[in-house]
Amino acid sequence: MKSARQEILDKLKNAVTSVPEMPDFDAPVYHPIEGPLELAFKKNLEIVNGSVHLFKSEKDLFNNLSQFLSSNNKENICCNEIEIQNQLQKFQVPFSNCPELPKDIEIGITSCEFLIAHTGSVMVSSAQKGGRQMFIYPPVHVVIAHKNQLTDFLESAYRGIQEKYKENLPSQITLITGPSRTADIEKTLILGAHGPKELHVFLV
Repeated sequence: MKSARQEILDKLKNAVTSVPEMPDFDAPVYHPIEGPLELAFKKNLEIVNGSVHLFKSEKDLFNNLSQFLSSNNKENICCNEIEIQNQLQKFQVPFSNCPELPKDIEIGITSCEFLIAHTGSVMVSSAQKGGRQMFIYPPVHVVIAHKNQLTDFLESAYRGIQEKYKENLPSQITLITGPSRTADIEKTLILGAHGPKELHVFLV
């Protein structure tokens, strides 16, 4: 007859299972993005109620931007970034330079740092010349971007920021994924409660 001690040891021995394989911690966390990055970015941003407008030339972009502004019947349009201002003037797109944003601003036009295809996010930073308020204050935020700003994943965008600014990293880096949203009140989703109600990315 086995002792109680031996029975316990036998149970422990029988309970030992095979050791599972260690996961490959060096393997990619995400599956590679298939197809053009701009299409993946467009798909993922539109899932969260953002809009992406794709163009083949800057002329097409700014002509369509002018039509977009006219169709929305907006007059208080601000842009504080010189490079974009030059393009707006070149293609006769109306705007105002707004060092101090007016209370009745309707549309803010900015550039961005990077576009992240995996999440449909727009990366902006405090190093941009338009000021931080331009990303959150206007009811409609229009982003002018180029395909060379597209990245696959967030890690790539952060590497791009580090390469661009070296030791002088911006004090603030922000990811914008769709319009501002909240569900604090009775769990009802509301767009534009704490920021822009619309986000439009014009991409060339």
